Amino acid sequence: MTSPPPTAGALPDDPADRTLPQLLAHNAHAYPELPGLSSQSEDPDAEWTTLTWGEIHEHTRTLAAGYRALGVGRGDHVLLLMANRPEHWLSDLALVRLGAVPVSVYGTAAPEQITHIARNCRARLAVVGGAEHLPVWEPLLADADTPLERLVVADAGAEATHVPYASLQQAPVPDEFDKELDTARPEDPLTVVYTSGTTGEPKGVVLTHRVVLSNALALDAVVELPPHVEHICYLPFAHIAERMLGIYLPCHRASHVYLCADPTKVGEVVRKVRPAQFFGVPRIWEKLSAAVRAVLSLMPDDQRAVIDEAFEVARTHVRYRERGETPPPELEERYRRVRKEVLLPMLAAGGLDRVTWSASASAPMPVDVVNFWAGFGIVIMDAWGLTETTGVATSNSPKLGFRLGSVGRPVESVEIRIAVDGEILVRGTSVFDGYLQPDGSVASALDADGWLATGDIGRLDEDGYLWLTDRKKEMIITSTGKNVSPALVENALKEHPLIGQAMVHGDNRSYLVALLVLDPESAPAWAAKHGIDTDGGLAALVRHPEVRAEVDRAVAAANSRLNRTEQVKRYELLAEEWGPATGELTPSLKMRRRVIRDKYADALTALYHD
Repeated sequence: MTSPPPTAGALPDDPADRTLPQLLAHNAHAYPELPGLSSQSEDPDAEWTTLTWGEIHEHTRTLAAGYRALGVGRGDHVLLLMANRPEHWLSDLALVRLGAVPVSVYGTAAPEQITHIARNCRARLAVVGGAEHLPVWEPLLADADTPLERLVVADAGAEATHVPYASLQQAPVPDEFDKELDTARPEDPLTVVYTSGTTGEPKGVVLTHRVVLSNALALDAVVELPPHVEHICYLPFAHIAERMLGIYLPCHRASHVYLCADPTKVGEVVRKVRPAQFFGVPRIWEKLSAAVRAVLSLMPDDQRAVIDEAFEVARTHVRYRERGETPPPELEERYRRVRKEVLLPMLAAGGLDRVTWSASASAPMPVDVVNFWAGFGIVIMDAWGLTETTGVATSNSPKLGFRLGSVGRPVESVEIRIAVDGEILVRGTSVFDGYLQPDGSVASALDADGWLATGDIGRLDEDGYLWLTDRKKEMIITSTGKNVSPALVENALKEHPLIGQAMVHGDNRSYLVALLVLDPESAPAWAAKHGIDTDGGLAALVRHPEVRAEVDRAVAAANSRLNRTEQVKRYELLAEEWGPATGELTPSLKMRRRVIRDKYADALTALYHD
């Protein structure tokens, strides 16, 4: 392994002047033997393959030479469409060291979206995982309106007439090549992240080194983590959360990334790694809680009583912490005992017993899910932000304070204000420069005073905590002129374990209706407990009178907590779970309401007719 140059450990005194290649070189110099990246084959019993920070530095140098040999230079955009695998992670850093701009693409992106992104960023090179991607990408090579010229294919044997990824590491490193490396300036683009397209075409958010590292410093100020903490990387790299958590923060902290190429296997990886930190979008926490609740529902009453008592002790302990108060000695002792005897053994079964920082973002977090995990002593530090704010703009904090149900207070790199119509405005050093235009220019989206209109609706309380209401574009306006937050209603409906997903509808209508999806884990467990045959699967449960009666009660219970305008008058119960593969959710697991409305248009229309 070639040693980094003697100056590799030097970092500018002012963090605002640092770049990602400088951090990478610093890690290689200061922690050459420390593990930085681990991955495993598809075999769940396979051993982890690990690269140290010293090896990562040299590997990305060689890889950068391979990309340089293909003609990639400073300022060039390169598209990456691969799962969370070493080829993606290492290519990202290698390209940044060249001064190029890596652009990750969602694996579930539609062909039209890929075409739009390729044209918008003018990339001449794309790196894809395997042969399954070629039918979408190969036609772009012959498209006169798309600058794409070459494809690199990662999977061995799938390259056909394209460039094998393995050949990049075999390219000779030219003399004087190191002078081309690591010359990025803080104001240079580090990446372009395309919005996931819940509405309209994806927009290219340009993020510079300075903006990204400003956000990294702000996030460090609100969390307390062990040195070189491990991170399980399972969200797509095209998502700003995973770019920050899985690439940029690990370089900033010299932490250890475990790649999980198949997000459905994240539970298995968590059980093996037992991480000290875990981030999940709300849908991930919902599914985890549904799985645990399903197990709890089948336990004997005496055993469940012990667990419920432990839950109540933990939640009481959390409430003291939430108020910034020291729990009484008696409560502290009870919590210590139930945590050791009841809660930690249960958490250990899922690999969450070492978690000291758990977080969520991307969409409003259901309060009942937050309260459920508080019963384990796990406080999900809900955060809020956009791709345009480099991810987190506000966050709850275990050391600076939290309010369950809120998304926390502004991090150090931004300030927040609320417009007259309730829209959240944000400005600061971690707010993006603008959107990439087809001619290579960057169009600012900020007003004359530097404020970004986020499109989210919310309020700030007297202690500075931000409370989200909904997306401005997603607010339902009924025919009587009343504004309704769909997320508020949907989260109330999902409090019952039978209901895994919900979408309410009612724009320009006199009342709300809903599409409800049975939870694929909790519903069978509930049915079994009530003596209902589950052999017919969810489709049979949807039609079962006892299940429908219970869903009726669940809707009625939700309505009792809502005002008249927010109440759901009718609903359709569905058996098919929504997901990215079927188009109802984005890759970051947010609802695509337009897609769902179009898919179930007839059912929604029928709910308004007798």
